[in-house]
Amino acid sequence: MNEDIEKVLIAEEVIERRLDVIAERIRSDFAKEDSLQVVGILKGALVFMADLLRRVPLRLEIECLNVASYHGGTESSGQVDFLDVKLPEVKGRSVLVLDDILDTGRTLAAVSEKLYEMGARKVKTCVLLTKDKERAAEGEADYSAFEIGDEFVVGYGLDYDGKYRNLPYVGVLKESVIG
Repeated sequence: MNEDIEKVLIAEEVIERRLDVIAERIRSDFAKEDSLQVVGILKGALVFMADLLRRVPLRLEIECLNVASYHGGTESSGQVDFLDVKLPEVKGRSVLVLDDILDTGRTLAAVSEKLYEMGARKVKTCVLLTKDKERAAEGEADYSAFEIGDEFVVGYGLDYDGKYRNLPYVGVLKESVIG
């Protein structure tokens, strides 16, 4: 897999240090909550979610939401599909949504809107990466570990065609691999 990477954009050690900072901000912001409902967006947020939440010393309830917007390509399809039949119970709760990347903004906007429709009291969003680009949907993440350029990245949960999620860093794929 490493031979498919053009360059390492964010090394594993850098990610780990930044997660400590984000975790402390979340702890501070939600310290008065009795418990916090965390909703991770599958599959991309899995690695980020596990590493981040182990650093947050709060009472957490963790759920996952399966949504799709890339459908195997390198760009968002423009449509966010909720793939789960049953959604997490959030009525009257504070919710923290975790996702791998803020790109077009459609996924975070659609998920946040859905959670508010379901009665969430407060919804905050947290992403590993924020792409520096114009968004198709309004809004920014409340917490973002890193800002990157508008390039296609893999690793640390992010994939290309279902592969590369298990890389311990964020890297840029070689053009020859994207097919």
